[in-house]
Amino acid sequence: MVTSSLFTTPAAPPLLACKSGFNQAPLPVHMRFDISKSSQLSNGRLSLPGFSCIHQESILALNPDSTVKPEGRVKIFSGSANLLLAQEIASYMGMELGKINIKRFADGEVYVQLQESVRGCHVFLVQPTCPPTNENLMELLIMIDACRRASARSITAIIPYFGYGRADRKTKERESIAAKLVANLITEAGANRVVSIDFHSGQAIGYFDISVDQVYGQPVILDYLVSKNIPSKDLVVVSPDVGGVARARGFAKKLSDAPLAIVDKRRQGHNISEVMNLIGDVKGKVAVLVDDMIDTAGTITNAAALLQQEGANAVYACCTHAVFSPPAIERLSSGVFQEVIITNTIPVAEHNYFSQLTVLSVANLLAETIWHIHSDGSVSGMFK
Repeated sequence: MVTSSLFTTPAAPPLLACKSGFNQAPLPVHMRFDISKSSQLSNGRLSLPGFSCIHQESILALNPDSTVKPEGRVKIFSGSANLLLAQEIASYMGMELGKINIKRFADGEVYVQLQESVRGCHVFLVQPTCPPTNENLMELLIMIDACRRASARSITAIIPYFGYGRADRKTKERESIAAKLVANLITEAGANRVVSIDFHSGQAIGYFDISVDQVYGQPVILDYLVSKNIPSKDLVVVSPDVGGVARARGFAKKLSDAPLAIVDKRRQGHNISEVMNLIGDVKGKVAVLVDDMIDTAGTITNAAALLQQEGANAVYACCTHAVFSPPAIERLSSGVFQEVIITNTIPVAEHNYFSQLTVLSVANLLAETIWHIHSDGSVSGMFK
């Protein structure tokens, strides 16, 4: 058991044997369907070339062909933002989370103490900067600082969801570019590398002066959609706004080059959007709305309503990051969606579950990314 003043890490679930001869822990996936069949097909597992089960002992000792740095030891620590995801990552790698004490003082200040040595270790810190964004960001910075002062050989910040990612440019006079500021803070704290899933925009990667690996959550969702056996001739992929066309086009190509439709909207203000018209044909089709995140769900719900008006037989919503700010749950559970498919980059509280919600795990994806980084492998090559 790994304990702290904020949370308790449960013991790793029992390990299952896999084809490679190493061990892999089963990962929970919350679905509204019978999980037994779906979990065998998807369960967050990637249909990507070169992926296999891995085990930390094999990385460091048993695999004679491994290119892992022989002097390096890997340690994974979790912040309080998404402890379950971090536990799943560690379990997949046959490891336990590092022992860390994180607490809040009476005045709200964050206290972090590593409870084991990291001297000479390659440290991976799992902490999305999701709501409460400022608290989780500050916690990450202090975790990085603690590892740096404890003489870690390298520090990689695993940030499944990068908060402030939407503040990536000036849209009005005298605005801050908060994404750049956050990148500077993480760098100055002492991180050597950042890993994140589906940045809101490409320019955010360039704001860092350290190495950045962007991991794509798309294969996890695609794998699950393929398991549903929807005929390709019945599919149409829809971007809920013009800015997401490139993302939706890439998604459509992976779904047997499905046709593409675009919802044109006019945003009236922050967290308020208005759907105007549809570009493309969805009549009689199964429409798959694709976006990187769902915040208040105004954009994607209005888009779904428009698709129904235009004759779509069913509407699926697919996104990587489920921010779910109010009134997102009310909108998403209103009946306009056949299914809402998300990943667990951000934890979803149980009281926010609804019957159409499906949560897929990205733990395997991040575990494989850690393996590729530590073995000096190509992260981008995972997606080719």
